[in-house]
Amino acid sequence: MPQDLREQLTKYLTDAHSIEEQALAQVRTAPDLAGDPELAANYRKHLVETEGHERLVRELLEARDAKPSRLKDAVMAVGGKGFLLFARLNPDTPGKLHAHSLSYEALELSSYELLWRVAERAGEADVAEVARRIRDEERLMMERLESGYDRAVEASLRELQPDDLKEQLRKYLADAHAIEEQAVQLLERAPKITESTALARMYSDHLDETRRHAALVEARLRAHGDDPSTLKDAALRLGALNWGAFFQGQPDTPGKLAAFVYAFEYLEVGAYEQLRRVAERAGDHETVATAEQILREERAAAVRIAGAFDEAVTASLEAPGVS
Repeated sequence: MPQDLREQLTKYLTDAHSIEEQALAQVRTAPDLAGDPELAANYRKHLVETEGHERLVRELLEARDAKPSRLKDAVMAVGGKGFLLFARLNPDTPGKLHAHSLSYEALELSSYELLWRVAERAGEADVAEVARRIRDEERLMMERLESGYDRAVEASLRELQPDDLKEQLRKYLADAHAIEEQAVQLLERAPKITESTALARMYSDHLDETRRHAALVEARLRAHGDDPSTLKDAALRLGALNWGAFFQGQPDTPGKLAAFVYAFEYLEVGAYEQLRRVAERAGDHETVATAEQILREERAAAVRIAGAFDEAVTASLEAPGVS
């Protein structure tokens, strides 16, 4: 096996371990924030799985005479705890936690899809088998989360008075608009990060969709006599720019970008699944229709990105001259 390819596989394993460290930081506290016994049970079950994932990846690194990156692990763990602090400061914590958890599972799933592909090319069957196993368990957790939207919304709205529902709907719309603004910032940079023409075209096409989604949500906000939250939009835009800078500093940028955009699609899926349910409770049928339309397009975009993982791996390995 070419030494460069072995080194790249070790880097993918190191990144996977850092992702598991952040997952552990989140899922250990998630049951206390879930607001629902079944959702809490799902998080507890996945904590056991995640501890197993961390151990498996650490053992693979040790077998290669490599060690997890302490700096990366520390940063990722702090990031996980930082989100939980953010969630606690919001009245609809179970919903935000649910959407973020779905997105993070998608990040893990896509990361292991990439790791599996690199291991296959490197001819390392043991790494490929672990990547497949963990990928499948992350997919099962995504399915459990996808079945829990009703419970997450119920937990988020449980303490509200009926008169508060329209105000909550405006907040969910503002959150959705803020997420679209972050998606625009990320996708505007994406074609510049990858040299693959097909990948760049895919991101550019979805950028057009995303701008249209932002306009649709803004129209619903204005119908409620409101404007997007400038503060939330600005904060989320900053987050997107920081992620863009992170990607540009990585030698395998196209792979990390594909994994992150895939995960971001599921952050949007989680947000719109909840928005649709809140709009139904509020009797806002136009917002229900808007959320359903955007949901279809976000899920379709996620399928397209997943279908491009092979090309993303090729672009990642070619970028640093891996043979």
